[in-house]
Amino acid sequence: MPLEALMQVKVKTASLFSQSVAEAPAAVVVLTAKDIRAFGWRTLADALGSLPGVYTTYDRTYSYLGARGFQRPGDYNSRFLLLIDGMRVNDSVYDQAPIGDDFPLDMDLVERIEYVPGPGSAIYGSNALFGVINVVTKKGSDIHGAQAAASVGSFGEKRARATYGWHGEHGADLVLSATSFDRSGQDLYYPEFDTPDQNHGVAQGLDYDRAQYLFAKFAYSGFRISAGYGNRTKGMPPAPYDAVFNAPQSTIDTHSFIDATYSHSVAHGVDIASELYWERYDYSYLALFGSPPAANLDGDKAIWYGADVHATISSVPHNKFVVGVSAMRDASRDQFNYNTDPYQLVLDDRRSSNSIGLYAEDEIKLPWRITLNAGLRADHETIAGTNLSPRLALNYKPTDIDTFKVIYGRAYRAPNAYELYYTIGGPGGQQGNPSLRAEHITTTELVYDRALGENAHATVSLFHYDVRDLITETLDPSGVYVFENTARARANGIELAYEQHIASLATIRASYAWQLARDGDTGAVLQNSPRNLAKLNVTVPLFYHRARLGAEMRCASARLAQAGSAAGYCLGNVTIGSSHLVPHADVSFSVYNVTDKRYADPAGPNFTQNVIAQQSRTFVLKLVYGF
Repeated sequence: MPLEALMQVKVKTASLFSQSVAEAPAAVVVLTAKDIRAFGWRTLADALGSLPGVYTTYDRTYSYLGARGFQRPGDYNSRFLLLIDGMRVNDSVYDQAPIGDDFPLDMDLVERIEYVPGPGSAIYGSNALFGVINVVTKKGSDIHGAQAAASVGSFGEKRARATYGWHGEHGADLVLSATSFDRSGQDLYYPEFDTPDQNHGVAQGLDYDRAQYLFAKFAYSGFRISAGYGNRTKGMPPAPYDAVFNAPQSTIDTHSFIDATYSHSVAHGVDIASELYWERYDYSYLALFGSPPAANLDGDKAIWYGADVHATISSVPHNKFVVGVSAMRDASRDQFNYNTDPYQLVLDDRRSSNSIGLYAEDEIKLPWRITLNAGLRADHETIAGTNLSPRLALNYKPTDIDTFKVIYGRAYRAPNAYELYYTIGGPGGQQGNPSLRAEHITTTELVYDRALGENAHATVSLFHYDVRDLITETLDPSGVYVFENTARARANGIELAYEQHIASLATIRASYAWQLARDGDTGAVLQNSPRNLAKLNVTVPLFYHRARLGAEMRCASARLAQAGSAAGYCLGNVTIGSSHLVPHADVSFSVYNVTDKRYADPAGPNFTQNVIAQQSRTFVLKLVYGF
């Protein structure tokens, strides 16, 4: 797709109605299925890590997302809102947005990823402090019949997928898919446990990763229904939470969902869209603790369902309105903990809650090529009470090649069930805090985008944000951890992005971000907050377009850890692929961490380690065959 056309791609994530990337009230970035294939991204975290100002960390169990200098070690992905085809994915106990192998969808089924940075609560309510991520799935027309995929890689990695896609008349469309994934992992050395009774710091056979995904989607005319299931089991070699080192321990994450939408036009310029969804998330963590070691199982059961109805009114000249209402029932926010043998119940907490939101937005076309986007949402939740989330965006296009955006927004995050209610007694335990308040962010941003001919454009974003009432895990004088609204944070930064298509020779996407995030009270630099981020993604056709090369480089400066720091690094990945090597098939070979760079990410407060060593060089060979 020519770059000029890409900037006119219609997205709905920013405003719930179709608008081009250039018109959206944010610095929207779109990653496509072509990007996923070209760079061999295996997880959502791989893809998101290529975005300007975004970075990921990994503790050998889960992947975490940071943006604009904010991602505190130990926090969950609760300050980003993750959607699949517009359906909320964050669970109702931890508010976690799964972006690693726990994401319940095979990346081969992703048609595009729409990333809207900045506060998004004016449209979506809680959690959208730093951005909204909408993963749009492929249609049956994108797949064209039966498809099989298989890949093998380093450390015993194996993946197999079977997919069927069909497209008929009147918009009839069907997708069916099943995936199985397994990786043995590697033995990992942790000097913090280097004693004879702890296997000299080597965790053996605990880095394994297994997952299964099922997905089905059917659409007809304005109706669509989809269902998904993802089950992931991951070993935990770092032994967090004072677990016995080099002993069997693992987490299991299971996501299930059903989502139904219907949209239709009720009159000229009046469209109605409605959604019903049901979701479930089950988590368990089994490990050995204490001396003598005793097996303990910790987990939760989250069930939530909801509905959304909104109308888009475009019949009023120079205006486009959206008005809507959404409601969600957290039917189960249950948490449990018990010793298995002999059985001893430690925690059995059962909760539920409700929320309802009313929202409105107006896009007004003003004279002198100015567009004003104004939105406001009011949410009322059982625990967090009432929160108002406004957004104002002014879009000024003085010429055909220049676009200025001034954006102001506020967003909030309600405290989750884990922070509110999780209580485990004893020194080093945790005490729930039902009096927690919601945390809030206020963001101001200036965006300038300039088209450089038909095949290139550059974007500059200046931002400032203030976060107040941050929910922070603190150590009580009694030696018990408790979450409290004790922290503030503020940041300033700049993001530069450039993209160019060089005829049929190459596509280049580069970005640089400078960000300074500090504690709002002490002025200290935040942990896990890189001052500099640089990204480069290049795709080049080979052998007269019979093959392709995708290369990327990601660089991050040093970050503070609990003690000391994690050194900066530059990481390179390369993927070579061809659709001509095998008839009806696409073959690719990927090398990740090409130079075998040794680097580490800051660890959370529940780890003995200050930093967690990251993955060494790996290889993956993949074949996708279409019948």
